[in-house]
Amino acid sequence: MSSQEETFLLSLTINGQTVQVPAGTTILDAAQTVGIQIPTICYHPSLTANAVCRLCAVEVIGARTLQPACVVTVESGMVVNTETARVNEARRVILELLASTVDLRQAPEIQAYIEQYGARVGRFVGGVARDFNVFDDNPFYIRDYSQCVMCWRCIQVCAEDVQHTFALTWGGRGIQSYVATAFGEDMPDTTCVFCGNCVGVCPTGALKGKVEFDLERNTADSRRE
Repeated sequence: MSSQEETFLLSLTINGQTVQVPAGTTILDAAQTVGIQIPTICYHPSLTANAVCRLCAVEVIGARTLQPACVVTVESGMVVNTETARVNEARRVILELLASTVDLRQAPEIQAYIEQYGARVGRFVGGVARDFNVFDDNPFYIRDYSQCVMCWRCIQVCAEDVQHTFALTWGGRGIQSYVATAFGEDMPDTTCVFCGNCVGVCPTGALKGKVEFDLERNTADSRRE
């Protein structure tokens, strides 16, 4: 590396390790360069980071609040800790709140995080669960918003980030927020081209191929007989 290129590197400390990365690098990417994995849900490497879930929050010395590692860029001399008691407690509560409202049985990565951080999935029993009927309006995939963690990956991949189709958008408010179609139209009546990108980036079972969904449903029905 030339001396001119070296001038663009910033030095920071992550979990006691000195890290040098180019200016503009996020804390998440900087950590990954030295093998430090920070948990994420809404983040996807092929999509614009949106800091929705905040599971990637880390402690930056001097900052009043925890910082979302997927969007905060590094600064020279920054000291970051990714697994402090404060950070782990925040992640634990996020997972507990999520489990109180969303069906996470088909979200293996999130289940692994629940185990890793010792989240008590029954801690907030009595919360308002997301209750939606399954949208089965096309021959290619279903939409089950009871399993949707509102990461918005599918909306992003359908819009400027990849497909530029804009078939999906935001709908509802608060706990009843969901991934909607324009004017609530059935999927075949939207601009959807059924590329499958939305299904591919979904971290839960909220979007699922129709063949897979039907096989699972038929298997469940046969077991009950």
